[in-house]
Amino acid sequence: MKNHNENKYVISLYDYTGEALKPWAMAGYQCHAFDIQHENKVTETFEGGGTIKYRYADLHDMSYLDSIFDWLSGKEVTFAMAFPVCTDLAVSGASHFKRKREADPLFQRKASNYAIWCAELFDALDCPYFIENPVSVLSTLWRKPDYSFHPFEYGGYIEPEQAEHPKWPDYIAPSDAYTKKTCLWTGGYFTMPDKSPVEPETGYSRQHLKLGGKSMKTKNIRSATPRGFAQAVFNVNNATMQSLYPIHSASEIARAEQE
Repeated sequence: MKNHNENKYVISLYDYTGEALKPWAMAGYQCHAFDIQHENKVTETFEGGGTIKYRYADLHDMSYLDSIFDWLSGKEVTFAMAFPVCTDLAVSGASHFKRKREADPLFQRKASNYAIWCAELFDALDCPYFIENPVSVLSTLWRKPDYSFHPFEYGGYIEPEQAEHPKWPDYIAPSDAYTKKTCLWTGGYFTMPDKSPVEPETGYSRQHLKLGGKSMKTKNIRSATPRGFAQAVFNVNNATMQSLYPIHSASEIARAEQE
């Protein structure tokens, strides 16, 4: 069967796991996950012709974002997402803020700028997008988030036979049945999917109980996009769904508002 999405691109910044891209790749999109941890070029291929290419990028260096824009300019970018590092932003780390501020008074301004740069890139690419962070000082240093959710609220998008997490079943509850308030800053006519909740496990999440410490493995698992939410976002933001809207790009919205 012909892959109708072979020339459509989806990008994800600060993305080591690629979890958020998998629904898109499975539908034939050409997906690219950019992260400083991707030292070796790796391509994951899916049935139907979709791929995820894991690409090195130091996204704290604006020249990399400029290069991404130059490469994608003129191409059909269907969707974009970003998961900027939250270590210096999340309120869960507030006890360390004083010490960090003494070392660098601008540490949070720099961290918030990295998220803002992502939004500027996505706006320039004229595509729907979200930028994800936990409850954080982005709300005051940038702007209030557009949406928030807990993973269990989208657990119903995972098929029952696939409830167990394929990579980290010991750390992530089946069907994403856990709480973790996550905020989204969105743009480009992003559509927030309807919820399909499951009952969350009681008490602290498995990530909280089993993933202490500061190792990179711990950070990667705790930051991995919930599978149900990733599927839900794809369902309502893919190119087929976008074509159903009479106005669906940032530039079209701007023109419509001017008229």
